[in-house]
Amino acid sequence: MDRRDSLKLIALTPFVGGLACRQAAKTPGAVPGVTAESVFVDYEIQFFSEAEFRTVRLLADMIIPRDDRSGGASDAYVPEFIDFTVNDRPDLRTPIRGGIHWLDSVCRRRFGSAFSDCSEADQAAMLEDIAFPDVAPLEYRAGVQFFNSFRDLVASGFWSSRMGVDDLQYTGNVALASWDGCPVEALDRLGVSYD
Repeated sequence: MDRRDSLKLIALTPFVGGLACRQAAKTPGAVPGVTAESVFVDYEIQFFSEAEFRTVRLLADMIIPRDDRSGGASDAYVPEFIDFTVNDRPDLRTPIRGGIHWLDSVCRRRFGSAFSDCSEADQAAMLEDIAFPDVAPLEYRAGVQFFNSFRDLVASGFWSSRMGVDDLQYTGNVALASWDGCPVEALDRLGVSYD
C-alpha cells in the first residue's frame, strides 16, 4: 500500500466507524430496553403446529407450575423458548416432535384422546409413568427419553429467564463494601477458626 492509499484509508476511518454504530443501533440485541422476554411477547410459532404447541405449553406448565413464589413456565415464555430452540436445532426436531406424537398416541390408547384433551388426572397419571426412569414401565422407554429431554428444555428456558433468576433469588457477584471474613457459624460448623 502506498502513502496515498494509506491517507485515504485513514481519512475514511471515522465515517466507517459512524456507519458501524448506526447499524449496531438497528440490531435487536443492541436496542436499550429489549429483553429476551420482550422478544417473545408477540411471538409467532415457528416449528410446532397449533396442537403440538398446546401440548408443549401444557407440559411446560405441569413441569414448572405457577406458585406463590413465581409464575409458571408459560409466564416466563418457556413454550416460545422451546419452539425457538427446537426450530434452531435440527437435532432436537425429531426427538421432541416425535415425543409429543408418542405421548398423544399412548394417551389415545389409554384414555381415548390426545394428551392435551385428557383430564388433569389422566395427564398426571401419564406423566407419573414417564417422569421417573427407574420405575417407568419398559414399554414407555421412548416416553421417558422424550420427557427427560423436554424437562431439560423447560428447566433451561425457565431458569435462564428473568422470572427464573428471580425465583432462584440469585444475586450474582455483588460488590461488597468490606469483607469481614467467613461468618462464625460457618467456621464453627467446619471446626476451624481464624486463630
